[in-house]
Amino acid sequence: MAAIGTVLGILTLTARTLSADITVRADDVDLTLEPLLTGGFQFVLTKGEERTVYGHIGRTLYSVYVAEEVEGGVLIQMGNTNLSVHTVYDDVEQARGIKIKWDTQELTRFEDCFNFGNNHWYGGPMQVNQVYPIENAQHNYSAYISKEQDNGAIVERYWLNSAGEYIYVHPQVPLFVDYNTIQSNHICFGAQITDPYSSRRNHTELSYDIWFLSDVKKAHQHAVANYLGKPTGLPDFRMVQHPIWSTWAQYSQNITGEKVMEFATQIRASGFNDSQLEIDDLWETCYGSLEVDTNKFPNLTHLVEEVKALGFRVTIWVHPFINSDCDPWYSEALSNGYLVLDEAGTPEANWWNTNGSTPGLVDFTKPEAAEWWYSRVKNLIDTYGIDSIKFDAGESSFSPQIPVQNGDIDLHPHNIVDAYVRTCARFGDMIEVRAAYRTQDLPIFVRMVDRDSIWGLNNGLPTIVTTTIQMNLNGYTLVLPDMIGGNGYNLNHPQADLPTKELFIRWVQANTFLPAMQYSYVPWNFDNETVLISKKYTDLHAAYAQNIYDAMQASVDNGTPVNAPLWWIDPTDQEALRIWDEYLLGEDILVAPIFNEGATSRDIYLPIGTWLDEGNPEKVYEGPIWIYNYPAPIDVLPYFVREKSNETNMGNAPVLSAILVFFGMLLNIFNQI
Repeated sequence: MAAIGTVLGILTLTARTLSADITVRADDVDLTLEPLLTGGFQFVLTKGEERTVYGHIGRTLYSVYVAEEVEGGVLIQMGNTNLSVHTVYDDVEQARGIKIKWDTQELTRFEDCFNFGNNHWYGGPMQVNQVYPIENAQHNYSAYISKEQDNGAIVERYWLNSAGEYIYVHPQVPLFVDYNTIQSNHICFGAQITDPYSSRRNHTELSYDIWFLSDVKKAHQHAVANYLGKPTGLPDFRMVQHPIWSTWAQYSQNITGEKVMEFATQIRASGFNDSQLEIDDLWETCYGSLEVDTNKFPNLTHLVEEVKALGFRVTIWVHPFINSDCDPWYSEALSNGYLVLDEAGTPEANWWNTNGSTPGLVDFTKPEAAEWWYSRVKNLIDTYGIDSIKFDAGESSFSPQIPVQNGDIDLHPHNIVDAYVRTCARFGDMIEVRAAYRTQDLPIFVRMVDRDSIWGLNNGLPTIVTTTIQMNLNGYTLVLPDMIGGNGYNLNHPQADLPTKELFIRWVQANTFLPAMQYSYVPWNFDNETVLISKKYTDLHAAYAQNIYDAMQASVDNGTPVNAPLWWIDPTDQEALRIWDEYLLGEDILVAPIFNEGATSRDIYLPIGTWLDEGNPEKVYEGPIWIYNYPAPIDVLPYFVREKSNETNMGNAPVLSAILVFFGMLLNIFNQI
């Protein structure tokens, strides 16, 4: 962490009444809290002649106050509520920060709102409607915990804007968040002791830090270094290089040994490679038994050997639940205290596969419960020669409400997410998880929540890009996109259906330069053209696998995104700051997928740099530039490789790689003629 020193200049108290302003001066900037008759303070920063109203804090508090200077800041007392404000300075990064903390032992609802202003904003939660940038997003006032609702599997407490400012809310806060509902064009942070936060907490706290840097890229790098963290290692390379093949969408729960073997044989017959074949839901005798259903899989050991003989690795789907109709395992877990209980002492959890029973959730905050579950999963792997696991669920909302967990009560209920994911990570670098909370350090793939087989930003195709960017900006750079073509099973969605040929192909293309490709619906469901195009881009992904892995290594080394928004190249570029439908791989490959049904062209923005169309040195663009009506028929994914003309020969390696890939593809085409 960079050296951060405390700075306090002049504290000005013109009076000790409701009408008095409180000003803290830090060098050339004044922070002023201006009391409002409607409650709380207007939050104002003044630099020279420029006065900016950032927001309204303490909106729910109506009281006279007493203010006094304390070391490094000011302490304001409003009845039984304390507000502390400190200014800090990071002299290494030349960054200014403000630390704000409301605290009371009463059942108070705190509410601080900040103006989006004219800036673009990023970060925040994973959502069904994954709008990017987020200033136009909707997020109704609700508890900010990892939850199944609204795809909220990842809800890091971090927001960043195009002016180089960011807000980080501390993990102990019983946080509620709202965009644009409480106050138009504002983000509001609430804190209160109510569901799903435990009434056993002994105080209510709303604390967060605001930082100001020179641009959005430096701000994000500062947040990574001081709050978010970065991966400590890399996932398995073969999962990057070749596709994962899951039985889920293609076969749903109707999987058998015969169907798994059929699936594997079809993949090979169609000429595709793999990283692994994944046996998904439902292979167990009952949910949570971790015992193989021999009616479906008479000899799983032999099946795994057969599939491996075709060159596959074999993985299997596992979850953290045990249904009450799944004995003796449920009774064993309950009697030993291995299940999460609510504050009334009952174990009734919830998830999508209850099958009319009462589900229980293993309490990973108890080391003995986590070890019991871990040893049973490991026994499954060892018994059948399975290579690794697809771990599902993990969001805290699946717990009985309100849950009782081990550990600091101020970190409930979301600390179970951290505990579950870290238990899963013990199984090595081939695993995948779908929930995350403060686990950016783990060297594992984090899978985005299921997408729907539709075109829109309401959980459809474009959200594999906006969600990937959201995950990267929350520090989860090792992203596993959802299955190509979408889930196809969310029939409650008004537009939901099986993917069309066009949607499927555009999904393959959009996924090509993301960290991993995952098939379930298969190209041969459609026609030979779909197979050829899918194979073309699957092979292109494999050709660039080392580039992807290098971007992952850069993330380990420096905390940089693997798939960044365009502003990562130039954080001052006003066009790049708002573009949502293009993305980068590292800093040298730009991808512009087709997201509109029926479209055969699109407009493309290239930021600063020399860009080679598909890595072709004969087709060069100098950025920044808009390319209008770039032709993109069904078999074309627009992408560009940035030249590094002023660097050493080693620095030009990505361009050389792109040129070799380009001519390799030409040779492949000629060989097929």
